[in-house]
Amino acid sequence: MPTFALSIPTGECFATVRGERLSMGAQLNHIPAEELFRAHGKYVARFLWQLGLAEQDIDDAVQDVFMVVHRRGGFRPGAAKPTTWLAEIAVRVARARRRRTQARRTEPPEAMIAALEAPGPHPDEAAANAQSLARVLQALQTLDVDRRAVFVLADIFGESCEDIASSLGIAVGTVYSRLNRARDKFRKAYERLNREGNA
Repeated sequence: MPTFALSIPTGECFATVRGERLSMGAQLNHIPAEELFRAHGKYVARFLWQLGLAEQDIDDAVQDVFMVVHRRGGFRPGAAKPTTWLAEIAVRVARARRRRTQARRTEPPEAMIAALEAPGPHPDEAAANAQSLARVLQALQTLDVDRRAVFVLADIFGESCEDIASSLGIAVGTVYSRLNRARDKFRKAYERLNREGNA
């Protein structure tokens, strides 16, 4: 996974949106956008990348997410945790970006795979790891954004289905259904890619 170097927005960035001055008033249990960015900016970047956004679009997409957070007045504790609440916003941003570009990655960039490799003691092991990672990324690309979001949140970030349902505003049964279908489609795609790679 790439390392994301995010530039920390200044208070001025969050203080003005579309020329309007917005209140930064502190409320009890309220987490402002700037504080959320400092605590969870890299989480959002990794999540957007795992949703399939191109590496060069991640920084702009993260900014889009936190501008939405700012417009909503930051996070107020409720049914969702800050990370799942941010994930819900990130899913919407990723979906909107995908609609605008209509460009899907079919092959992960070689530079990204090289950065993600964990070189083992043997070159053959490192090559096998890189091939496996490429297959995982390609298999993730077969999932639509909604199923990929649930799959990534549950199986990669370890969020509970109840938290995912709460943050995405869907029924828990829908989360389980999307997760089961995503797991099945991911497994089949990964197995197909393995067969093709070994042929």
